[in-house]
Amino acid sequence: MVNKAILIGRLGADPEVRYTQDGAMVTNFRLATNEQWTDRSGEKMQRTEWHRIVVFGKLAEICGNYLSKGRLVYIDGRIQTRSWDDRDGNKRYTTEIIATNMQILEPKGQEVDQFGESSNKFSSYEGSEMTEDDVPF
Repeated sequence: MVNKAILIGRLGADPEVRYTQDGAMVTNFRLATNEQWTDRSGEKMQRTEWHRIVVFGKLAEICGNYLSKGRLVYIDGRIQTRSWDDRDGNKRYTTEIIATNMQILEPKGQEVDQFGESSNKFSSYEGSEMTEDDVPF
């Protein structure tokens, strides 16, 4: 069986870094992916899907240190749905991507148009194999 998610999108906000009770770093962020098409009248249309991304360990540290709102990144990982009971006793669910790899696809501050297109693409870097000495900025 296969459980694999591959996404390229932009961060909707700066990553949130926290720690588990045993001290492990966890980084969370929202990633927007866009679907674009032209409608019958020739007008360019766009739909955005938001994904919750969760990252653990060394990759969580890299994401927390080097990602920020608006950055274009490649993420791959697995899809996980979890549930909990809220304060009122209602069952709540969320679906997340547990990231195992991250690549930064453009330099910080790269300008994009309204459809998320950038004129200059940047070399990508494998987040799961990076050390701090490998980060180019």
